[in-house]
Amino acid sequence: MISVEFHCHTYASKDCLTRPADLIAAARRKKIDRIIITDHNSIAGASEAKAIASELVIIGEEIMTSKGEILAAFVSEEVPPFLTPQETIKRLKAQGSFISVSHPFDELREGGWDETDLLEILPFVDAIEVYNSRCMIPRFNRRAELFAQKYNIAGTVGSDAHAAFEVGRSLLWLDQFSGPDEMRSVIRAGIPRVKWSPPWFHLASRSASMIKKFSVCFKNS
Repeated sequence: MISVEFHCHTYASKDCLTRPADLIAAARRKKIDRIIITDHNSIAGASEAKAIASELVIIGEEIMTSKGEILAAFVSEEVPPFLTPQETIKRLKAQGSFISVSHPFDELREGGWDETDLLEILPFVDAIEVYNSRCMIPRFNRRAELFAQKYNIAGTVGSDAHAAFEVGRSLLWLDQFSGPDEMRSVIRAGIPRVKWSPPWFHLASRSASMIKKFSVCFKNS
């Protein structure tokens, strides 16, 4: 089996300063077999990382829709934010992407989902994220896991790493796969190894957001 990090970020995200090369170095040091780089509404960082370590990196994207965030793997064409969930999924399916849903019941994040909206797209996605290390309140992950069990949907887990030291805190061990179709065939047999990230981990993303905002203000002044 191989270890897969399903959810991590680079400086292509608005709230991250991690260089792709540093993320790759951390993943190799921790002996992670695959990392799916899922920057917010961008595949630029993942594409840069793929050019450095094609055997390690899978290009993904975390896409803000008009209802909540979608988490995709094997993305070849960037999907813009703020489309309807249905349109976002349509564009991902056209690429053959593996489609999951980010931290669906995290009430503290902008990307959380209303259950009614989530049920509407459930037949069209491959999985939902049942454990996200950065969910600050444990019941958010528990609710996602119970939801997946109730509706018989596969689950992914991810560190949601915004700093290199976070990568690999939550991994899914899967049988060997190549491409999104094989990922779909092995996802239900995945073995999660998860670890919660305490609230102070969020300082990395909060400070990154502030630095980037100040940088923009300074350039425009």
